[in-house]
Amino acid sequence: MSDGELSRMIRLRPLPAQPVMIEASETERAALAKRFGLPRIDRLTASLALVDDGKAVRAMGRLNADVTQLCAVSGEEFAVRIDEPLALHFVEQHDQETHHGSAEIEIELGEIDCDEIAFSGDAFDLGEAVAQSLGLAIDPYATGPNADAARKAAGIISDDAPSGPLAAALSALKIKP
Repeated sequence: MSDGELSRMIRLRPLPAQPVMIEASETERAALAKRFGLPRIDRLTASLALVDDGKAVRAMGRLNADVTQLCAVSGEEFAVRIDEPLALHFVEQHDQETHHGSAEIEIELGEIDCDEIAFSGDAFDLGEAVAQSLGLAIDPYATGPNADAARKAAGIISDDAPSGPLAAALSALKIKP
């Protein structure tokens, strides 16, 4: 059994025939907000269709969330809506050393391999996969609606143009025609 904030264990046999709906409770959302450094998560849902893929399971669906983040510039709270497609591949965990000896190997990952999630036993934690997907969907450098005003108040003209005393000194050193 998993001890994650949003644990939803799914047994391999039989897989649910209908899409699995995950809706985080208030307690789960508060724990996930703490985990991801957010002031709060107001809503977190996911709907995933599960398909047997031999010894693996494919999960396809959508993640939706309403979160409150802190602006990377001003530190003010602002609301963000997350709407992301999910494509996950749960694969049976194997011990690499058993199959490949102790020698290091280099593996080139295909596009689908990047979202592989290893599991052991007769169940996998779909909820933890959704939680991790939420964590990846959160922009750690998101800026809120007052970011430009905060930049201007701090004397920052733009992120692209150098400014400040060093920029002025460098500008003076440039050769003029």
